[in-house]
Amino acid sequence: MPGMTICLALFAFSCNMSKKTTAKSSADYVSYVDPYIGSGEHGHVFVGANVPFGTIQAGPQNIHKGWDWCSGYHYSDSIIIGFSHTHLSGTGCADLGDILVMPFTGEVRTSRGEQDNIEGSCSSYYSHKNEAVSPGYYSLLMDNGVKAELTTTERVAMHRYHYPENQQARLLINLKEGNGDSSYDTYLKKTDDYTIEGYRFSHGWSPQHKVFFVLKSDKPINSLAVFNNDEAAGNDEITGKEVKGVLSFKDNPQDINIKIAISSVSCANALANMNAELPGWDFERVHQDAIAKWNKQLACVRIETQDERAKKIFYTALYHAFIAPTLYCDANGEFRGQDDKIYSNNTWTNYSTFSLWDTYRTLNPLYTIIVPEKVDDIVNSYLSIYDQQGKLPIWHLLGGETNCMPGYSSVPIIADAYLKGFKGFDAERAFQAMTSTATNDKQNGVTYVKEKGYIPCDKIHEATSIAMEYAADDWGTALMAKKMGKTDDYQTYLKRGKYYTQYFDKDINFIRPKMYDGSWRTPYNPFRSIHGVGDFTEGTGWQYTFFVPQHPEGLIELFGGDKTFVAKLDSLFIVEGDMGEGASSDISGLIGQYAHGNEPSHHIAYLYPYAGEQWKTAEKVRYIQDVFYTDQPEGIIGNEDCGQMSAWHIMSALGFYQVNPSNGVFVFGSPLFEKATIRLPEGKSFEITAQDNNKENIYIQSVTLNGQPYDKSYILYEDIMKGGNLTFIMGNTPNKQFGAAPESRPKTAD
Repeated sequence: MPGMTICLALFAFSCNMSKKTTAKSSADYVSYVDPYIGSGEHGHVFVGANVPFGTIQAGPQNIHKGWDWCSGYHYSDSIIIGFSHTHLSGTGCADLGDILVMPFTGEVRTSRGEQDNIEGSCSSYYSHKNEAVSPGYYSLLMDNGVKAELTTTERVAMHRYHYPENQQARLLINLKEGNGDSSYDTYLKKTDDYTIEGYRFSHGWSPQHKVFFVLKSDKPINSLAVFNNDEAAGNDEITGKEVKGVLSFKDNPQDINIKIAISSVSCANALANMNAELPGWDFERVHQDAIAKWNKQLACVRIETQDERAKKIFYTALYHAFIAPTLYCDANGEFRGQDDKIYSNNTWTNYSTFSLWDTYRTLNPLYTIIVPEKVDDIVNSYLSIYDQQGKLPIWHLLGGETNCMPGYSSVPIIADAYLKGFKGFDAERAFQAMTSTATNDKQNGVTYVKEKGYIPCDKIHEATSIAMEYAADDWGTALMAKKMGKTDDYQTYLKRGKYYTQYFDKDINFIRPKMYDGSWRTPYNPFRSIHGVGDFTEGTGWQYTFFVPQHPEGLIELFGGDKTFVAKLDSLFIVEGDMGEGASSDISGLIGQYAHGNEPSHHIAYLYPYAGEQWKTAEKVRYIQDVFYTDQPEGIIGNEDCGQMSAWHIMSALGFYQVNPSNGVFVFGSPLFEKATIRLPEGKSFEITAQDNNKENIYIQSVTLNGQPYDKSYILYEDIMKGGNLTFIMGNTPNKQFGAAPESRPKTAD
């Protein structure tokens, strides 16, 4: 039995784990995960049932009311309109919410109702006291008297409903409703007494996506009443723009099990997914299998600490890091591309939901350590998207390119994978896709990059941050070209990687927008943020002045040396100013002008070691960990962004961070736990020990690597992946000599 094999493997692994952490089973990582963390304020995380990287995210859906409902659910809400099967997690834009089903009782009806009035609708009020959620499981006793439980495989959701006694059981299938998108073609059909098939095609943030599904019931279906929106249209079959249907059941059962499988290809493929993954009706077996999958995935890092709250925050962050990207292919490997063609006979596993402007900074480098088995498939998915649309993905969502956010952020991810030795993709093909994307005149501002070496702020909105992102991306291309022996390309992209210098005004020591005629924007206020139409994407001139993750040494040189640079960096964390009425709401988690709630700031606290002052990084990193990551619904300070916000916490808790997204140099911060063990391929592990670590002892006093003194303020990827032991000796006062010598500082390869 596959489930038994997994459980036995987990048991064997748990027997070798330290007993210091807890009296619980040490393999029970799921018990530390709280999916409510980040479901309040502006975290926008998914709440519901899924398995790691699964196609299906089955969970509750509220009425969409704007930005804080991007995932379809917000902790502040109290009205449920049903359970849908696709969700985003942590994004700043809304979409999906496909295949919405709602169990209810009484007369046949289809109305959703409104937030201030759900009388006569299918919707229901609910309370968190009647709700439970954990990895792979969701349950809710609604005020309408129906108890719903959900669990999933990768492509199939299973629902278990308990209806009130002596009331007519109904199930609404609502294909009109999504989460901020618009359906344009929908279909429902009863194919036999136990089966419904259908599809939902919609336009939204993703220009188009198609979801086919099959629903099976373990109780016979008496009728399918079909509707055009809320207008009755007969029985059994319907096609239209906003189709709904209501299932009624024979013999008025009180307990009903439902299975729903989805596919981007066809109803037949959806049924094949169901037959492959969930042919039976054992809800508890499916739930336990989901738990086993989560425990196996979360076991990639084992931490030891007496702080149960910290353990909860850490493993919830790991959980969030494995929700996206999402599996985007059927059990037979087929998927629908952006060009609406069906791709089959693939040699890789295809993924989608790529929040690349966010995740290239931390989540993707983290994957190369904790889930290296996913990296080649992710890169091959990018290359497939390139074939479909003629450029690498920007922000790709279930077969559609949103073109959201600046940069071509898949480029540094591919370069990072190649430079770290991943060989499961065609490097020549990848390099051609990278350079083609970087020279594609349809990419925002690329024509100006080629013509002038900068993007004029009087020609394109957010020009300065777009150009700064391109420079960070191009540096990765340069490093990859160098390793491949492509000397001319190396020189070309290294030059482009240094175009950040075009924006540095030495008279004021700020990155500053530049006009088409070569003059500086005047007047210029580095505090000012104008969302969408200003000079910077979700940021200010203060924040983007430090946005040179690919070459901190060069930025330090522009400032005139270590002292001037450190003084300016210190100022970032204390300076205050008015960002203006049009400031981006994404700029949150402020420490002075450092904004931890948004990604452009994420590397900045780790810049001090490049100037020889590692101890200042330790101070900033510990403060961010303690203040901006909590175990409450508002416990993530900004949009989670498909795992990036959590990845920063995970990486920093381990004690290091990859500043340059493409060079495998991990800069030391301040490790959070007494001990952490990373599971590596081939049975190896990398153990990180922090002696005398506590809330006061935040400073690194000295380091050993595999028992030998280690004076560098960074560690290389290759040294981590060899396995071994990294030991930090911690103290409550800075050792200002640690990492201070020029030869001990992190270096950017060029």
